[in-house]
Amino acid sequence: MLRNIKRLLWGLLVGVTVLWILANVPFPDTITSKIIRHLSIQYSGVIGIGVMSVAMILALRPVWLEPILGGLDKSYRLHKWLGIVGLAAAIFHWIATKAPYWLSSLGLIAGGRGRGGGPDSKSDSLNQIQAFFDGLHNPAKFIGEWAFYGLVFLIVLALIKRFPYRLFAKTHTLIAVVYLALVFHTVVLLDFASWTQPLGIIMALLLVAGVLSAILVLTRQVGKRRKVEGTIVEQYYYPKMKVLETLILLKDGWKGHKSGQFAFVSFDKKEGQHPYTIASDWNPNNPTIMFITKALGDYTNHLPEKLNIGDKAVIEGPYGCFTFDDEAKRQIWIGGGIGITPFIARMKHLAHNPTSKPIDLFHCVSELEPDALNKLTADAKAANVNLHITIDKIDGHLSGEKLRKIVPDWKSASVWFCGPVRFGKAMHKDLLKNGLPLKRFHQELFSMR
Repeated sequence: MLRNIKRLLWGLLVGVTVLWILANVPFPDTITSKIIRHLSIQYSGVIGIGVMSVAMILALRPVWLEPILGGLDKSYRLHKWLGIVGLAAAIFHWIATKAPYWLSSLGLIAGGRGRGGGPDSKSDSLNQIQAFFDGLHNPAKFIGEWAFYGLVFLIVLALIKRFPYRLFAKTHTLIAVVYLALVFHTVVLLDFASWTQPLGIIMALLLVAGVLSAILVLTRQVGKRRKVEGTIVEQYYYPKMKVLETLILLKDGWKGHKSGQFAFVSFDKKEGQHPYTIASDWNPNNPTIMFITKALGDYTNHLPEKLNIGDKAVIEGPYGCFTFDDEAKRQIWIGGGIGITPFIARMKHLAHNPTSKPIDLFHCVSELEPDALNKLTADAKAANVNLHITIDKIDGHLSGEKLRKIVPDWKSASVWFCGPVRFGKAMHKDLLKNGLPLKRFHQELFSMR
């Protein structure tokens, strides 16, 4: 599915580029530095606001796009890439705008301002609209420049993994405000003639969709209809593994979920939402949902002492397409550390909905407490799943070579991986190199930033 989001990213960039070229041909016979600068500013601006508009749409977590992109995790990866491309385009746009003034102040070129071009021989009504836009050039430039500084700060902040997630979630919302400022900048300063071209029509549609998305983000409407309240009814903590099981009884409104999907969970309004994979099957007669969390940061480190039976929670979801749906003759599951979670949910489902498909589950951990091993073994037995435990200190790291020896018929299987990114990349590379079709390797990209 990564191929899908790569294709969509490049398709967007190529598509906008082609539309921009069509809007600007024929180019002037004589290409001067002033013309190159103007074209550079316009092109980088169009690319920047175009990818930002799509990123803003993806910020709504549109469920209807999940089958196309391969799940919300892939959507968030595309959202991240769009943000990086938008940042690069904005920086280029800013340099192209500022360069003449820098060079002029150094005495390297003659000073001079002006954007060139005024109202042409179009109808009076169009000339009046263009004159109105021309009168807004200075405010649009001022707002655009400061919005650029805000954009750079917020995107760089989002890319710093050590920046606390709760603060990231709050500050990242401010990008919607910056986006609205950049929309004004774009509408005023885009070449007026472009609005009557296919480029202008597509840009107008993207801007409208982006503005509506930004408003929904700022008014906290994202996922509102998919939220359900619940109460913690059971907890179990594994101190050596630093893993917490939390069972929540849901109120009416949850429409069910497939094993392998995840949800956003809020135990504290100040902290906000955090994404967790669902570790239980769904039974409408017993509307409970389980999450298994591992201490991997400031927030999850303190969950065992903060959460108590009877505490309230808000669950938003479900999301994701890591749902084990395929036509392969057998399946191989690889759960690295806390990545075992979706497989626990699937085994609970298979215990009540048996399959004749052979399944091998590899659970790779640094340490496994007896109680956790007993539960996992019982789940595997009930689901008729072949369980293989790999403890790093004892068995070493699982490699593609080891996996192929344990499952000789591995080429007929689909592989479902959830765990550390480097582990997943190594396994992906090895298995594909040895003949596994690309479409049969499924990986959960469980990273929301």
